[in-house]
Amino acid sequence: MNLTDSIQYQEDLARVTSLDIPWEQLRGGCLMISGATGMIGSTLIDVLMKRNREAGQNCRIIALGRNEEKARARFGKYLEEESFSFVRCDINSREDLERAGEIYSQAQGASYIFHAASNTHPVAYANDPIGTVVTNIMGLNNLLDFASGKGCTRFLFASSNEIYGENRGDTELFDESYCGYIDCNTLRAGYPESKRAGEALCQAYIRQRGLDVVIPRFTRSFGPALLATDTKALSQFLHKAVAGEDIVLKSAGKQYYSYTYVCDAVSGMLTCLLKGKCGEAYNISDVRCDITLRDLAQRIADFAGTKVVFDLPDEVEKAGYSTATKARLDSSKLQALGWRAQFDIKTGLEHTISILRETGS
Repeated sequence: MNLTDSIQYQEDLARVTSLDIPWEQLRGGCLMISGATGMIGSTLIDVLMKRNREAGQNCRIIALGRNEEKARARFGKYLEEESFSFVRCDINSREDLERAGEIYSQAQGASYIFHAASNTHPVAYANDPIGTVVTNIMGLNNLLDFASGKGCTRFLFASSNEIYGENRGDTELFDESYCGYIDCNTLRAGYPESKRAGEALCQAYIRQRGLDVVIPRFTRSFGPALLATDTKALSQFLHKAVAGEDIVLKSAGKQYYSYTYVCDAVSGMLTCLLKGKCGEAYNISDVRCDITLRDLAQRIADFAGTKVVFDLPDEVEKAGYSTATKARLDSSKLQALGWRAQFDIKTGLEHTISILRETGS
């Protein structure tokens, strides 16, 4: 079964499409999404296509990705619709972007670009550290330059809770001005440091090119659109639960993090897009989804009817792990724009597992 055939998933999408946000700003416009087959990008596309069908949004969607086969599997139902286009594109290639630009230039009304392409899990950081940094900086630069030359209405850069680094022990929740320690002389630093540099690059384009940019900072997101190749701890827990296997914890599990169900991540991103202020960053998080890694593993095991076991990671996998022990985000700035999370951690986890079982993912 395709993910979009799941009744539960459609109900979760409906909680986003029915939100009281200024959808009219997207009506008849265009949204280009890099990293379109990733979890957040693909869920955003599902939301927009649902709005198109049920609310006459008439929003043109241009999905960029490197793997056409993966895109066809994920977006097969959309490929015949006029409002949807998939373009095989590596954003590190200006030539590829120019091909995408031929479609983008035909768009009427407001046009937006959402840069969500990035390596986002430990094994990818460890095996492709160059690609991680290059995509987060050079790929971003290519898209920013493209946007500034195409009259883009607003650009969104998908940043991360990783930019905060280590909690210095002076706060419980990170607000958008917090800056903790990152040891830049490690392989693992490529991801958070390049996200920090990416945010600085966005500010440069605002000042020098007059581009309108807003920066949603995502926390550890999860949901039924997660990829089978994702090696983040929570993703592995969920895959084990779906398979009816014990949950493998590769540490003592004392890490205390913020998590976000993907539909809340998307609604937060849309709030940033339609209501945020140029140049500002916004944390997307909810304290009801803050939990230690050990408690998270146990909660998933309890729901799946399995147990938690401990197993140390190999050196390659360990090299990609975050060393942060407490990373909880303050979302009051986003909430001031009217955003509220729709899913607590229990609901998000149960929906994810149930949908993954239903679709055979």
